[in-house]
Amino acid sequence: MDAKLIAEQIFFAGIESVMPYKMIRNNMLVQDQVLSIADIQIELAKLNNIYVIGAGKASASMAKEVENILGSRITTGHIVVKYGHGCELQYIDVSEAGHPVPDENGYLATQKILQIADQAMANDLIICLISGGGSALLADYPEGNSINDVILTNQLLLKSGADIKEINTIRKHLSKVKGGQLARIASPAQIVSLILSDVIGDSLDAIASGPTVPDTTTFADALSILEKYNLPEEMPEVFVQYLEKGKEGIHPETPRAGDPVFKRTENIIIGSNAIALEACRKKAIEFGLNSFVITSQLEGDTVEVAERLVKTAVTFQKDVILNKPCCLLLGGETTIKVSGTGTGGRNQHLALYAALLLKDKKGITLLSAGTDGNDGPTSAAGAVVDTQTFENASLKKLDIKKYLQNFDSFHFFEKAGGHIITGPTMTNVMDLMVIIIE
Repeated sequence: MDAKLIAEQIFFAGIESVMPYKMIRNNMLVQDQVLSIADIQIELAKLNNIYVIGAGKASASMAKEVENILGSRITTGHIVVKYGHGCELQYIDVSEAGHPVPDENGYLATQKILQIADQAMANDLIICLISGGGSALLADYPEGNSINDVILTNQLLLKSGADIKEINTIRKHLSKVKGGQLARIASPAQIVSLILSDVIGDSLDAIASGPTVPDTTTFADALSILEKYNLPEEMPEVFVQYLEKGKEGIHPETPRAGDPVFKRTENIIIGSNAIALEACRKKAIEFGLNSFVITSQLEGDTVEVAERLVKTAVTFQKDVILNKPCCLLLGGETTIKVSGTGTGGRNQHLALYAALLLKDKKGITLLSAGTDGNDGPTSAAGAVVDTQTFENASLKKLDIKKYLQNFDSFHFFEKAGGHIITGPTMTNVMDLMVIIIE
């Protein structure tokens, strides 16, 4: 049994199950001049305009299927995606911009999206397409500041060890679109947001910083997070001052549940990590593996998670009652605090640390990869490892510990082998871990 190859095929099955076109097609239908979106019925004759806006790595692919369904009924629209994730659309404009660090293109695209939302009236429908990456791609900032301040802030946050909910709490309060504020601008139009979840627990207010969702965080929360990770002195001073003034009530808070701006807003999750894991489980069964979905809410420090995963795999391997080979499936998103100068991502770092732990543990194969196809700022989705990984590294005189210390997992796997390469998948429902135990 080629466990590495099987693990990779299981991972690909998970990605295929949450492709944007499938998720849109499963939730949108036009029949007898009625637009059905999930359980919502909308009479097309009563609409003056249909606008399509959105942000995220998968939003262009989502928009393409929306165009296939609605066609010329779409008045106009604008989508912003990560570089390399765009596609040709007929009725909706597409901008490509920086992710995970925002750039000027993201800012310009966000202004266009806000203009469309602002012009919508009571008899108009806004379809908002949201997926992972939307928080960085909706790259606005308080007036009087610059995109350079946003870039520095995001770089600091991404390396701080803060989880995505904490990062987005700060992003929301340095924005006029995130944290429900897009709904505020679009009101009184009807808004239906179709969302691919890339956060633990599918918390609506955390996905892409919840542009059409009531917010539960405050300026005070944002400042507390900065203090937690010792960031106030490194952050642009203008941003820290803006948050402090917000805490004092000088800047308006993000809208809360019950705010009238959400009266005509629906937020619907159409794709998630749990859906991908179930597809992985079915694929693993096809390979004759006794398969278990452990969790879709895996989180925590990358190294600590790697240790837990290997320990769990060893426990399963020693279980004499359990039928083998078996497959453990997990999903979620770990956090990593980067201190080295190398290149990598949380999945490659997790796999590389696991390779060190598996050096004398035969019969265990571990894959960790991102469903979007890009692990950190690299072209790899992740990596797959087993006992042979350490042996191959030794033969090639590659010191795993040194690569770990320099956070240079990408270049390790580039030399040693083990990379999972998908290219941009045009979807994103966090990370998947596949563990095969023989």
